[in-house]
Amino acid sequence: MIKARLEKLYKAMSASHLDAVAINPGPTLAYLTGLSFHLMERPVVMFFAPGQDPAFILPELETPKLEHLPYKVQAFPYPELPGEWVKAFSKGVQALGLAGKAIGVEPRALRILEYRFIEAAAPGSVFPDASTALTALRITKDADEIAKMQRAVVIAQDALKACLPLVKIGMSERELAAELTIQLLRNGSSPEIPFSPIVSSGPNSANPHASPSARKLQAGDLLVVDWGAAYDGYISDLTRTFAIGQVDAEYQKIHKIVQESNAAGRAAGKPGAPCAHVDKAARDVIENAGYGVYFTHRTGHGIGMEGHEDPYMRGDNMQILEPGMCYTVEPGIYLPGRNGVRIEDNMVITAQGVESLSDMEREIRVLG
Repeated sequence: MIKARLEKLYKAMSASHLDAVAINPGPTLAYLTGLSFHLMERPVVMFFAPGQDPAFILPELETPKLEHLPYKVQAFPYPELPGEWVKAFSKGVQALGLAGKAIGVEPRALRILEYRFIEAAAPGSVFPDASTALTALRITKDADEIAKMQRAVVIAQDALKACLPLVKIGMSERELAAELTIQLLRNGSSPEIPFSPIVSSGPNSANPHASPSARKLQAGDLLVVDWGAAYDGYISDLTRTFAIGQVDAEYQKIHKIVQESNAAGRAAGKPGAPCAHVDKAARDVIENAGYGVYFTHRTGHGIGMEGHEDPYMRGDNMQILEPGMCYTVEPGIYLPGRNGVRIEDNMVITAQGVESLSDMEREIRVLG
């Protein structure tokens, strides 16, 4: 499987006129190697060039990981002496003959730290944006990847279900976020969960990316919980909104509108449809109900090894959905200073249409 991914990479590189790509730790490196490296003060870079064994620049202490690679590489380890690091980069670049060549990079991933070493080792080279070629590798998922994402969804749903009986008036957002994090781990999430849970109540729930605070849950609040799990390198990203005690009629109304918007967005995905159609389907429901100005973000984003990746469900994105593409549908209504609602599901395009990997109830549920 990993070898097949390499061939796919080289074809994409050829189409983008790249002589090589330089990849540092992150989802793309994990995808192409099956190995886990993390960003640290020691640079790690792998160079891929068609027709040659990849060159791997890494610390000596990381070399045992290379035993698990399914293909040959040229390793250039360096010791705990920063003055020696540039030599390792120079050897790697020389081994592949990359000086003066087009070496593609990921602008959102490659740090200045690694870039300076590469630049010094490859005089005369240019460093074009390789995002198009690299995005094409991961944008469609195979059955094994989708199965891992499904497992991440189940773990996340089970974790939140375990927390809900504990939710009471007077509990703080941070207390609930802490309990949810514990339950994610207890239910099987990888230790590195994809993001810290968003737990926001009352006025805080009107901020789509609020951080859990010391605010205590009060009767009449809406409670937004946005959370996810990780399983074997793949993630889930879900949101549900609850009522704390009895809430005003308008808050029940906007919850129902968002629920209908979510359903419309989920139904709009299919092979051959533009991403923009998913956004429009969800957005039309909210706009027609008179709350369009309070839906302040795109309808969704791709998911897989990252929490946010291609494809994006935006009104201007005419990218065509294809089988294997996975994304979120997460419309919301946010009334500033009052309350907010978001309902989010994880979707996968199939040969026949679209399926939701998540199935936790979307109706408003009273807690506390």
